[in-house]
Amino acid sequence: MQQALDLPVTPSYRFENFVCCDGNATALAFARQLTDPDGHEKLLVLYGPTGCGKSHLLHAIQQTIGCDSRVASCKEFTDGNSIGLFEELSSLPALLVDDLHLLPDTPVLRQMLWELFNHFHSAGLPVALAANRTPRELTNLDDHLISRLLWGLVAQLDVSDDTSRRMLIAKLAADRQVLLPDDVAVWLLTVLPRDVGALVNACNSLYRAALEQQRKISLRLARELFTPSAPGG
Repeated sequence: MQQALDLPVTPSYRFENFVCCDGNATALAFARQLTDPDGHEKLLVLYGPTGCGKSHLLHAIQQTIGCDSRVASCKEFTDGNSIGLFEELSSLPALLVDDLHLLPDTPVLRQMLWELFNHFHSAGLPVALAANRTPRELTNLDDHLISRLLWGLVAQLDVSDDTSRRMLIAKLAADRQVLLPDDVAVWLLTVLPRDVGALVNACNSLYRAALEQQRKISLRLARELFTPSAPGG
């Protein structure tokens, strides 16, 4: 019998288990190109909404390149740690940075990221960056960096169609080591907004509620959480 167990989220970020669909196949192909030792492409920018697979691809690139590399998030970047972070990241075999849109808009960090990019790009080392919008819309970046990013491979990830969303729900459940009944998955696709962020948040809320209430994940529980209350009810 399925139970709500206190299990950690253990996503496995590999190319082989990436949820591939029409809306992200190009991004997957470009990411594989970046890790091809015989390939010529060394610059990739991924963009799309939360939960669309950008981080998965960055970590898959990292795993393919090797354990000496790591994925950094712009959430880590501050004026106070810019020197130490520059030294750490510049020593790695690839520049892999997530959440470009969250880079604090300060001259120090704009310059640091621009210098990091030049360090890797001039050496012919892989650079893969991810954001929730296109490079042209990243007004928190240095103008020179934005221009250079457009020279490389740029791929949008869009998993807003029903087939992709169903595959994403299955991946979220697998990452959390829980069994999501088919009727629950179908119902969620029917009632939730189409954006990926809403789907990810809803799944997380469902798993958390099952755990806290020590209940099975069921259609009844999903309806309790996500069915709007009647006016005045």
